[in-house]
Amino acid sequence: MRVFVSVVLLVLATISTTWAQSGHDISIKIKSYEQSELYLAYHLGDKQYIRDTVKVEKDGTFRFKGEDPLEGGIYLVVMAPDNNFFQVLVDGKNQQFSIVTEKDDPASNITFTGSEDNTLFYEYLAFINARRPEAERLGKAVAAASGAEKEKLQKEQEQLNTSVIDFQRKLVADHPTTLTAAIIKANLPFDTPDFEGTDDEVQMQRWRYTQKHYFDNIDLGDQRMLRTPFLFQRVDYYINKLQVQHPDTMALAVDFVLERMKPAEETFKFFLVHYLNEYAKSKIVGMDAAYVHLVDNYYRTGKASWTDEEALKKILESADKLKPLLIGKIAPDIEMRKKDGSKVSLHGVDSDYTILYFWRYDCGHCKESTPHMKAFYEKFKDKGVKLFAVCTKFTDEVDGCWDYIEENEIQDWLHTVDPYHQSRFSKLYDIRSTPQVYVLDDKKEIISKRIGADQLEELMNRILEQKVNEGEGSDE
Repeated sequence: MRVFVSVVLLVLATISTTWAQSGHDISIKIKSYEQSELYLAYHLGDKQYIRDTVKVEKDGTFRFKGEDPLEGGIYLVVMAPDNNFFQVLVDGKNQQFSIVTEKDDPASNITFTGSEDNTLFYEYLAFINARRPEAERLGKAVAAASGAEKEKLQKEQEQLNTSVIDFQRKLVADHPTTLTAAIIKANLPFDTPDFEGTDDEVQMQRWRYTQKHYFDNIDLGDQRMLRTPFLFQRVDYYINKLQVQHPDTMALAVDFVLERMKPAEETFKFFLVHYLNEYAKSKIVGMDAAYVHLVDNYYRTGKASWTDEEALKKILESADKLKPLLIGKIAPDIEMRKKDGSKVSLHGVDSDYTILYFWRYDCGHCKESTPHMKAFYEKFKDKGVKLFAVCTKFTDEVDGCWDYIEENEIQDWLHTVDPYHQSRFSKLYDIRSTPQVYVLDDKKEIISKRIGADQLEELMNRILEQKVNEGEGSDE
């Protein structure tokens, strides 16, 4: 069963309390429910998981019982076979209570014995639901109206929203220690002051203010906040939407969140692991810097104590491989050989920009990249760009590199090989697959990397344009 949620409230949250010491015992009767099983589920991250499954007892009661207390949060009582559900609050003060409801529209017919918090929660939902028809009516009327009539309807909308917010704030004030109050408070909008300036200035001020006050009403150090349906969404929005999408900025945003989660060890662990994995598999150029940041600041310093020794070793090794290859670092120098056997080093290439290109002639993606690389080089070879190509074949397979180069008429690139891997280029550049592209400046600093050959032209145009703009700025 899906419960209506007011536009001014994202229902569901949790608060800090002390765990109950006598386990949990929740008995449920559902009129007209003829299935033999009932499920208890919970939220974690952006997913839901089954916590327990029970069979119906002789008197028609379903009983979720255990010696250990449930982790606090919002639980879902899920009915077979259609997975309709209703919500139940679980806190640490009282996990022994009973519920009576009906299969059809359980939220509107629910009663609790022994749980004042759940009773309060459903009284609140009834208040919100009672205002739903009026909210929908006004929404449709405003969309269809214009002029003075529209202004009149918009004022009615504001009055309705104000009455709801006033009710919410009064409930929080009157029942400050309840889980229901924490749910409401966590989703109340924070007050935003009026800003002055141009439209762009006001927009910037609002953005900065939102960043600073986004979590004002949410206690990220509350362990049970983890098991709500909105925490993950809110944290992810803060990091991936409210921040400039730059790895350094996003890593600092994760730091900001994790610092406030420290009192809640499980929450801290969940989000640290989540963002470590997200950055490890990210396809966004340069996001590996955020991964290295998390490894160095949490795993390397012992703040991820749950990680076993073998897994920790792999994580640290992975970060150590990535660190020299981060954007802004000087690309590792490698000494290679040309077709005539003469030596040539990457750092010895004199050019404004160097495209470092790792490829193989039997690689399907490399074959697809070749026409793009060829067209790119034709356009940019007279603009201070050189292409340092490394065929990654070894020993007796190297001859195939030269055959492919001749067949595809790309002899004007700077082609190199290392038949016996003396330069250790595959380890230095963590070459696990080909093709791989690095874009370097005149100091061989990594500007960009691991992009498609078809993206090179657009990227280089932006780089050159930025260089021109910077030059004009310095002249002024």
